[in-house]
Amino acid sequence: MIQLDSFDAIRLDGARRLVRDLGSVLVAYSGGVDSTLLLRLAMDELQEGAVAVLASSAAYPESEQSAARELARTMGARLVEVTTGEVELEAYARNHPDRCFHCKEELFDTLEPVRTELGLAHLAYGATADDAGDHRPGHASAVRRGVRFPLLEAGMAKAEIRAAARALGLPNWNKPSFACLSSRIPHGTPVTVGALRQIEAAEAAVKAMGFAQVRVRHHGDVARIEVDAADIQRLVAERERIAEAVREAGYKFVSVDLEGYSTGSLNRAWKPTSPRSS
Repeated sequence: MIQLDSFDAIRLDGARRLVRDLGSVLVAYSGGVDSTLLLRLAMDELQEGAVAVLASSAAYPESEQSAARELARTMGARLVEVTTGEVELEAYARNHPDRCFHCKEELFDTLEPVRTELGLAHLAYGATADDAGDHRPGHASAVRRGVRFPLLEAGMAKAEIRAAARALGLPNWNKPSFACLSSRIPHGTPVTVGALRQIEAAEAAVKAMGFAQVRVRHHGDVARIEVDAADIQRLVAERERIAEAVREAGYKFVSVDLEGYSTGSLNRAWKPTSPRSS
C-alpha cells in the first residue's frame, strides 16, 4: 500500500531553491519517484543546465531501465546512459552490509567524468529525509564525494515526495519502491550474475500475475516471496500457478513470507564473523 501524505510547499520550495543554486547539475536518474522529482525540479529551475544520467548494470532488470528511458523521453529530459560494473567488484560481490557503499563508489566514479565532460557544476541524486536515519552505506559515499541531495537537504521524506510528484503531474508518483536485485540476496551470500538473472525472471513472473510490489528473496534453491500484506491471501490462492512460474526461473522450492513485503528484511540474517580470540 502506497503511503501518501500532503506535502509542505515550503520544503518543496526549499528543494527548488537548492537545485537552482547548483547552477547546473547531472542528476543520477533511475526512473523511481525520488530521482524523477529531482529531475523535474532541475529541468524547471535550470533548463539546459539539467541532464539526467541512467546507469545500467547486471543488478537492474531491463524492464526497469526501459521504463526509465520512456519516462525521461515523455518528460523531455536530456538523457545520457552509462554502464557500471559493480557486480564485478570483489568488495561488492562478497555482499557484506557495506555492499551499497561499493555500488555508489562505482556509480560516482563512472558519473564524475560525464559531469566534467558536459561542463556541469554538480552531481546530485535522489536521497530523501528517510535515508538520513536508516542504514544507508551508499549515502556515505555521496557525502564523502560532495554529491548533492536536494530533497534530503530540504527535509523531504518519501511520502511527501510522492505527494509532490502527484501534484506536479509525474506519472510515476505511485510507482512501488524498487531496490537493486542484489538486495534480494542475504548478506554473506555472494552476488553472481546467475543469481541476479534468476531473481529477475522470478519477480517478472509474479508481477505478470498482477502483483505490484514483489520481492523474491534468494536463499539458494529456495525462493521466499514477499508481497504487500494485503496481497498475501491472493498470492496463496494462486500458489500453484506462482510456484510453477518461480520454479521455471530456476528455484526448486517456493515459499511465501507471511509477514509480507518489508524493506531490509534480509538484514536479520546477517551474522558477522567474530574475530578469533588469541
